[in-house]
Amino acid sequence: MKEVHIIGCGGHGRVLAEAAYASGMKVVAFWDDRESTWGTELTGIPIRGPIHSIAEIPDAQAIIAIGDNRSRKRIADSLPTVQWANIIHPFTTLARDVQLETGIVICAGVVVQPGAKIAAHAILNTSCSVDHDCKIGRYSQISPGCHLAGGVIVGEGAMLGTGCSVIPLRTIGDWSIVGAGGAVVRDVPTGSKVLGVPAKPL
Repeated sequence: MKEVHIIGCGGHGRVLAEAAYASGMKVVAFWDDRESTWGTELTGIPIRGPIHSIAEIPDAQAIIAIGDNRSRKRIADSLPTVQWANIIHPFTTLARDVQLETGIVICAGVVVQPGAKIAAHAILNTSCSVDHDCKIGRYSQISPGCHLAGGVIVGEGAMLGTGCSVIPLRTIGDWSIVGAGGAVVRDVPTGSKVLGVPAKPL
């Protein structure tokens, strides 16, 4: 049985733990920098810390369970020697040629179609869909219920809020945000925030 350490012990951490067990993995521990959590348990799994100590465990496989994209990048950058695992819930549909890097989370109900590429530390959250030939950038997050049509590019660190949709061949720029329920019909510039139907700058 493959073992995994989960960095972060909030709600997203619990979701990842359940996905890990469903896929036949064993969660060794949660890791957190808050000293008040050390020595306690979450869903029967011990919480340890500080986070940087995980680098001292030989051959440890870990994943970052923190929803904030910039925090996820900061932690990954601070642990260059850690081996990053993928957690993919068994109730997902991945095309045979989907390309996956490492540190990726794919939650229950996700569908990823042929030709898609998912970069490191991206989160595909519950029941989102990623159509053919999409490219999902590092540290990005596709929230529950989002739908990406074919050929969409999601930049590094971009955040797509719950239930948003993107028409074909659009680009969501690096570190940009699409608000919940937004309908993207035009490219979203880097670092911008859009909201609404159709999605417009805030």
